[in-house]
Amino acid sequence: MAPRKLAAGNWKMNGDLASLAEIDALIAAHPAPSCEVLVCPPAVLLHPMKERAGGARVALGGQDCHADLAGAHTGDISAVQLKDAGASHVILGHSERRADHGETDAVVAAKAAAAHAAGLIAIICVGETETQRDADQTLAVIASQLDGSIPEGATAANTVIAYEPVWAIGTGRTPTLDQIAEVHALMRERLGGRIGDAAQVRLLYGGSVKPGNAAQIFALSDVDGALVGGASLKAADFGAIIAALQAA
Repeated sequence: MAPRKLAAGNWKMNGDLASLAEIDALIAAHPAPSCEVLVCPPAVLLHPMKERAGGARVALGGQDCHADLAGAHTGDISAVQLKDAGASHVILGHSERRADHGETDAVVAAKAAAAHAAGLIAIICVGETETQRDADQTLAVIASQLDGSIPEGATAANTVIAYEPVWAIGTGRTPTLDQIAEVHALMRERLGGRIGDAAQVRLLYGGSVKPGNAAQIFALSDVDGALVGGASLKAADFGAIIAALQAA
């Protein structure tokens, strides 16, 4: 059986209380989606969004967590706190975290282990830079990031992998369909040596996913959904991507 498709929206550092109207519109347009729908807003919006998200119809996630479950870490948030606020998932190792905060694969793996301990599903992000792509290092980079970022105890039930080429995030550029398929095939194969139920691990594509290109991307083998950035902020755009995923 193929894994259930997942449309995940990453709001990044965007949105306010007024933006919750987009969740209302999304639920109204897709009251019973056949795929899983997830929105990861800024942490301050998690609790109010929970009250609007329609229970199981829209799942909620965090955008990061600390490797410790509690402690003297001013400004950080723990996986336990995310869970308590209504999250079921957390994005970890996004390229913006790796670049802006110097997060290494080992740091990502420690955070993923904390997420698992708190009962959260970890969405572990991997992706190459433009320099690495141009140097034909993409597959080696992805393989190394997978090996270093996935903690012991990862399963298809508690882990999702998102491939986000750094050079495609927010730029409007996307890899070719063949390039996306090549990376997703590598990830599926690589996971086979780490996770017993690797065939059921959901592999998402992220990086300028839009209504206009979603259907072609979702038609590829080993693409089980998307991690959507800017297009997830508006119900109309995210809803069109969800519709494409349901039709795939």
